[in-house]
Amino acid sequence: MAGYDFILAGAALTALPSGALHWPEQATLVVSDLHLGKAERIARRGGTLLPPYETTETLNRLEADIEAVAAGCVLCLGDSFDDLEAAGGLPQDEADRLARLMAGHHWIWVEGNHDPGPTELGGTHLARVRLGPLSFRHIAQPGASAEVSGHYHPKARIAAGGRRIAARCFLLDAARLILPAYGAYTGGLHCDDPALSGLMGADARAVLLGDPPRPIPMPGAQSRPVSFRESR
Repeated sequence: MAGYDFILAGAALTALPSGALHWPEQATLVVSDLHLGKAERIARRGGTLLPPYETTETLNRLEADIEAVAAGCVLCLGDSFDDLEAAGGLPQDEADRLARLMAGHHWIWVEGNHDPGPTELGGTHLARVRLGPLSFRHIAQPGASAEVSGHYHPKARIAAGGRRIAARCFLLDAARLILPAYGAYTGGLHCDDPALSGLMGADARAVLLGDPPRPIPMPGAQSRPVSFRESR
């Protein structure tokens, strides 16, 4: 699996094509915004019906990533479920499959704004995590450094086949990394939105998902030589 390798606060990290983050030294896989149960939540609230396959698709990719990197620890950065009821409302086969994925791993659920943590599912439940030089939380904090977060579901507008599309991406600068949404049915915020351009430094890059992931200057960030170190 081809990834994009970079250094943040001295930690050697790899952005994977799926939108997951791999930290080989810590045998850790990091994902954000799974939003499991989104189709069920929309149907429950009377919204437009969606095909009820998003949890299966998300778990398929998660299982493949865990196996590919031989992860010992899986860190979920919040909004793992689409709301509180979704955590307890998974069909039994999907709940059983998630339990099998969790078995044998150090599994950490970080609190999100959609769910405060699915405590009935086991694992460790924390508001934020400090691991080595890095801090992990759901929503980026202005002025923080050595921080990894999610929440915003960043996307970059790019030209493809004569039209412009919104591609999921990581956002990376010298101080922080924001992960894309990992869930199958998730929208996104364009990275030139003030909520993101105000957080990221002028050296920021958008790392577009793909095989391999591809870095471009972050739309909305002012161009100047990057100050973070790439490892390749």
